[in-house]
Amino acid sequence: MSFPIVYAPARNCVPSPLNVRTESDPDADAELEAMIGEAGFVLQNLIGTAVKRKKDHYSIFGGGRRLERVHVLIEKGRLPDDFKIPVMVMPDAKRAIEFSYAENNKLPMTAADECMAFKNMIEKEDKTAAQVAARFGKTERFVLGRVRLADLHETIFDALRKGEITLEIAKAYGSTSDTARQSRVFEQYRDSYYRNDPYTIRRELAAGSYRGGDPKALLVGRDAYVEAGGRIDSDLFSDSASENWIDGDVLDRLADEKLAAEAEAIRAREGFAEIRAVPMTRISFADYDGLRPVRGEIPEPTAEEVARCAEIEAEMNMIAESADESDDGITEDEEQRYRELESELSGIQNRPAVLTDDQKAAALAFLVIGEDGQPRVHHQAYMVPTEADEDIDGDDNSDAETDGSVSAKPAMSQRLIDELATMKAELLRVHVASDPRFALDLGTFVMVDAALRRYASDLASDLRADAAPSRVIGFESGSLAADEWAKLEEGLDRSWVQPNIGVAGRYDAFCALGEEARAAWLAWAIARTIHAVPMKDSASGFVDHLGRKLKIDVAAWWRPTAKNYFKRLTKSSIIDLFQEIGGSELSQRYGASKKNLLASSAEQLFAGNIIVEADVKEKALAWLPDAMRFEHPVAEPVNDDGEDETSGTVEPEAAGDPADDTHEDEPLSDAA
Repeated sequence: MSFPIVYAPARNCVPSPLNVRTESDPDADAELEAMIGEAGFVLQNLIGTAVKRKKDHYSIFGGGRRLERVHVLIEKGRLPDDFKIPVMVMPDAKRAIEFSYAENNKLPMTAADECMAFKNMIEKEDKTAAQVAARFGKTERFVLGRVRLADLHETIFDALRKGEITLEIAKAYGSTSDTARQSRVFEQYRDSYYRNDPYTIRRELAAGSYRGGDPKALLVGRDAYVEAGGRIDSDLFSDSASENWIDGDVLDRLADEKLAAEAEAIRAREGFAEIRAVPMTRISFADYDGLRPVRGEIPEPTAEEVARCAEIEAEMNMIAESADESDDGITEDEEQRYRELESELSGIQNRPAVLTDDQKAAALAFLVIGEDGQPRVHHQAYMVPTEADEDIDGDDNSDAETDGSVSAKPAMSQRLIDELATMKAELLRVHVASDPRFALDLGTFVMVDAALRRYASDLASDLRADAAPSRVIGFESGSLAADEWAKLEEGLDRSWVQPNIGVAGRYDAFCALGEEARAAWLAWAIARTIHAVPMKDSASGFVDHLGRKLKIDVAAWWRPTAKNYFKRLTKSSIIDLFQEIGGSELSQRYGASKKNLLASSAEQLFAGNIIVEADVKEKALAWLPDAMRFEHPVAEPVNDDGEDETSGTVEPEAAGDPADDTHEDEPLSDAA
């Protein structure tokens, strides 16, 4: 369909308030003005509608920038007062808005303009979001998201229009449709450090509510929540897992009811004396404070398990013997199988303790919510507290009121006890946080005391420095670093670890240590948490960065040996290393050796114990597998003939940030 184009006096044309573009770029405007002034005419027609009862007057929906520049040029005298511009006349405003958006879509509009354009098209043309999306090649979700932003509180939308906040921040505010709440949070954070942090803004907006993916929401279920009157504020910028469940009190009540019913069912089914439902994913110190844990019994292995252990050990021995006899060592399939057998054997031999029926009959268990929303019994059970355990004062007051007198101390509900404990903890926290030196000693003590004791429920803190889990079951490296760690642990001052003095006594004794002794314990507690991270894992870059920052000379601490490295490679891989270090002459010298002898020779070469040229020895002593490096060499560019285009080494600046090196093109060795 075509529409007429008329030449109308520029003086008779005014921009429509519904023009989809409201913001522009000053530099771009100056350039456009210069082009029109130089050419003396407007090349591209404007889009408008005729003004009723005003002949030759038009309201401009598309081309507002051109019209404004023409008006400026007329005022400057560079264009005549009767200058005319081409206007494509639309039959109505609805069609004009649509054509204007299509035209402006060629030059990206601001996010605010796009939001208002979609909203106006839906409201003015009475179209659905799906129809608008189909018209402009967008998804319906995209259109609805922009319309949602158009309904932001006016101060926030104005900030988006002016570029004071980003589209991402606007989306964060759009996670709720409550404009009053949007405004409060905006005012709270507009001058804050967190004003540009969408996660903080979303969290503040969602305070008192839940996300759809919260374990408690998964436990109750969307249908049950809505049926109970719970409201959901759909977040158009995220999926169902992050939609906002507004009525947190409704969800809390439903979760409590469902968990309580499940707790009673499990108690009756499994024979526990008591099961307490905790509508959280974990129990806190306050939940088990004062309770005595019940230690289960490790069941004797069944005849089938004993037989299976024997089969596993026999197969593992066969794989090990085959690797020793083969020139190529262990294959990848054999190694994978060996690890599977090792894991299965560990699972049988390290069976978890199990509560007997008698223990369950006297035990208290906690029921929590798993991350998947499923109720689960917490792994640790406790003795059911007796009346004596629950007596707050520890006195026998059974006869205290037999004469009608009032008890000296008022009885307190558990709720009141918990509230008082909470306020007491708040008081303690603010004082600890205000004294960094005190906090450092306290934090160090809590971590090391918990690390040295199997059960540490009396520390009133969940701060832990648990040893990082081993990636290889039963592995002992025998390296220099491992020996040094043992010496370091042996040298720690353990004079404070005294039996029968209680946690307060141990704490005071720990604080009485010298500053150097306390610092050594802190370093030990932190160091033991560091994980073994293979190359290419997401944390490997940080591990490498720490090693570089500490200036660790790996070659001085670790050398490849037959046991820890070379026997784990194929024979051809070892020959390639000889070639890399000493060229073809060295590789040919050992090429005919058997695998085991070749691995031993490699150990001697890379330890500097074989007589070779000085430069070869230097390279061998410095060589390390990539998996053991903190510094990773940068490959030099080569030309088409394979020759180096540059001489010398690449400067660190040219290599980029090594911490961001993900080693995508480097093969993983077995040692990783």
